[in-house]
Amino acid sequence: MRLFAAVLPPEGVMAEVATAVRRLRRLPRAEELRWIQPGTWHFTLAFYGEVEDGLLPELRERLGRAARRHRPYEMRLCGAGRFTHRALWIGAEGDRRAMARLADTASAAGRRAGLPMGGHRAYTPHLTIARSRDRTRTDLRPFVDALAGFSGAPWLAGELTLVRSLLPVSGVEGEQPQYETLQSWPLNA
Repeated sequence: MRLFAAVLPPEGVMAEVATAVRRLRRLPRAEELRWIQPGTWHFTLAFYGEVEDGLLPELRERLGRAARRHRPYEMRLCGAGRFTHRALWIGAEGDRRAMARLADTASAAGRRAGLPMGGHRAYTPHLTIARSRDRTRTDLRPFVDALAGFSGAPWLAGELTLVRSLLPVSGVEGEQPQYETLQSWPLNA
């Protein structure tokens, strides 16, 4: 099964983002983007890819231990950014170092459970809200500019969550992955 570790913002925070995204969707060329469904917004900490069933118990154990080594931390969604022309995201401020440490620990849990985690790269906390469609190279700068003043309410990140990604199989254009929470652990160092 295809898995990743994440931090899920609370519903109130998601509602603030949804309001901002509704305004963005009225901008010129917004129809060229594939907008991510609000119920699936998350901060990916570590992407594990396809995980064999036999490795799942070890991964769960290690993620539980990882969560016990971290304290809850305050975050706020604010501003925006882009990864070239491919992805539009809302950024975060607050204890970004705490989130980066949690991401490092979630990646280490995957490696220690026997998963090939690939190379290490610096963690950038972001919540992806839209992606370019395959054949378009939409200029995302106007969308980033429109979100420059966005600042949500502060919230406490208090859980590490293991999520299963169910990829679309229907072949319907625009269909998006569905996410299923497999388990969550409180941060309680």
